[in-house]
Amino acid sequence: MTEIAVLTPAADDGTYGPHWPEVMERLAAALALADLTVRPLAWLDHVDDASLLLDFPLVLPLLTWGYHQHHTRWLQATQTWAQAGVRIANPASVLAWNSDKTYLRRFEAEGVAIPPTVWTQGVTDAEIAAAFDRFETDTLILKPTVSGGAWKTLKVARGEPVVDAPEGSAMIQPFLPDLARAGELSLLFFGGRLSHAVLKTAAPGDFRIQSQFGGRYQTVAEPPAAALALARQVLSVVEEDLLYARIDVVQHEGRWLLMEAELIEPDFYLSEAPDRGCLFAEGAAALVEDSAVASAA
Repeated sequence: MTEIAVLTPAADDGTYGPHWPEVMERLAAALALADLTVRPLAWLDHVDDASLLLDFPLVLPLLTWGYHQHHTRWLQATQTWAQAGVRIANPASVLAWNSDKTYLRRFEAEGVAIPPTVWTQGVTDAEIAAAFDRFETDTLILKPTVSGGAWKTLKVARGEPVVDAPEGSAMIQPFLPDLARAGELSLLFFGGRLSHAVLKTAAPGDFRIQSQFGGRYQTVAEPPAAALALARQVLSVVEEDLLYARIDVVQHEGRWLLMEAELIEPDFYLSEAPDRGCLFAEGAAALVEDSAVASAA
C-alpha cells in the first residue's frame, strides 16, 4: 500500500471538524481499491512551508473545506505548493483560480453558457434595483465570488430590504425557477472520463440544493446529451490536467447553463457512483505511478 496525503480543515475547526472524517472514510475506501492509503493533514499547517507535503507521491486537497473563509491564506498556500513542486491534484494553479467564481467570465468568453450575471465590487441598493429591471425578474440571487456551500448567498425579492449583502467581489444573478423546480445536475469526471451524474433538488420552500439545507440527491443513469456536451465544453477550456472535476449545470428555458466547475474540494457523491469510486482511485494511482517514475529518473 502507498500512502498519500489528503488535506483537511484544522483539527480544532468547530464548523467542519465534526464532519470531514465521514467523507474521509468514503474517500479512503475508494482509494483502497487502488492500494492507496491516506493520511489527513490540515491544509492551514502547510501554507508557508511545504516540506512535509513533499514526502508524499500525491497530495489531494479534497477536504480543504472553509478555504473561502481564509482566501488570502489559501492563495498563499497554492503559491507555496506550486513553487515547492508539491505533487498535488488538482494542480495548485487550478486550486488558485477556481477559488474565485469570477472564473466563470473566462468560460463565458470561450462560449460556455452561464446564467446572466452582474459582477460587482460590493453590492449596492442601486445595483440591486437595476438588476431587477435588467433581468426582468422579481427575484435575485446575491453571493460573494469567493464562497462555498451557499455561504452568504441571499435570495432577494423586489421591494424586500437586503440584510447582510455580500461585501467585496460579488455576483448578482436572476433567480432561476427551473433550479428550484427541476434541480441542478452534477456530472463527475475522473481523468477526463465521465463517472456518474447526480441530480440535486432543494427541499420544499428552499432554493439551496446542498444536503445541509435538506437537498436531495438522485442518480441519473443517462445524463442528457446537451448537458454532457456542455460539461465537456467546460473541460476543454481548462488548460491544466485534471484528476477530477464536478461540473454543475442547470436547464433554464430549454438551455443548459454552467453554474459552477468544482475543481477544488467537490463532493464526489461516491455512494452514487456505479463503481463506488474505482475510476477516481485508478486516476490517483496513475499519478502516484507517474510520481515514482519521475523520482527515479
